[in-house]
Amino acid sequence: MVTGGMGERDWRPFVYGGLASCVAEFGTFPIDVTKTRLQVQGQILDKQHAKLKYNGMIDCFLKIAKQEGFASLYSGIWPAVLRQATYGTIKFGTYYSLKSIILEHKNGKESVTVNIVCAVIAGAVSSAIANPTDVLKVRMQVQGASANIGLVDCFKDVYTHEGISGLWRGVNPTAQRAAVIAAVELPVYDFCKGRLLSILGDNPSNHFLSSLCASFGSAVASTPIDVVRTRLMNQRKLKKCGGLNNQTHIYTGTADCFIQTFRNEGFWAFYRGFIPTWFRMGPWNIIFFVTYEQLKHFY
Repeated sequence: MVTGGMGERDWRPFVYGGLASCVAEFGTFPIDVTKTRLQVQGQILDKQHAKLKYNGMIDCFLKIAKQEGFASLYSGIWPAVLRQATYGTIKFGTYYSLKSIILEHKNGKESVTVNIVCAVIAGAVSSAIANPTDVLKVRMQVQGASANIGLVDCFKDVYTHEGISGLWRGVNPTAQRAAVIAAVELPVYDFCKGRLLSILGDNPSNHFLSSLCASFGSAVASTPIDVVRTRLMNQRKLKKCGGLNNQTHIYTGTADCFIQTFRNEGFWAFYRGFIPTWFRMGPWNIIFFVTYEQLKHFY
């Protein structure tokens, strides 16, 4: 992916990955807000079924814009951008750098197995490091702009009342989700891009189609884990900063959240928010990979 000397290989995938991730995040963030709102609704609170406020992605988008204002569709954007500046930089930089190092030792022979291993490592490590920004993003997305809570205030509130562990709430499903997404998304993109080179060449039309295929596969594989991750991240003891309205935890951990969600809401609850997830992953991947490839060509 990146050739040349060691110094040349070290920094470019990291910088390009971080910049392209931030651009893609700004372009698709309102869809991510609707996904988060859909994923947290329907949980069991005080042994009563919570009422479903939104009837799908479009209904959720319109209600947020009408009832809370357009600004609420960008609630949590700054921790999201901060997350991409760390997660995106580490994930894509690590993936392409690891792959480049391995390919040098294998005389340039690329394989799906190598790509998957590199992607899993890159996804899990980067998401675990960036988990605090994900927690802040989810809390601010659920609360909306009406709460008037900024990034610094949200960070202080979580740290003060929940400690350092509160910033790593949901880190296990987050790392699992990131590993699954990376294991599907990056190898599928590279595979499709390689197969389309002879037909379309190394140009935006190839990057567009390859990223679209990658986004669908990663959405199907990751949405159940993403539902659990979002619910665990939103769960806390206090009301402030986007927590649940009751004063107790619903879930004791990842496994308990999976079990309770399946038992109380059924299998399809794990695909709540799938449409906005796919609708976000599609444009996000398209913007990211087209931006990434153009940065490579530009420099």
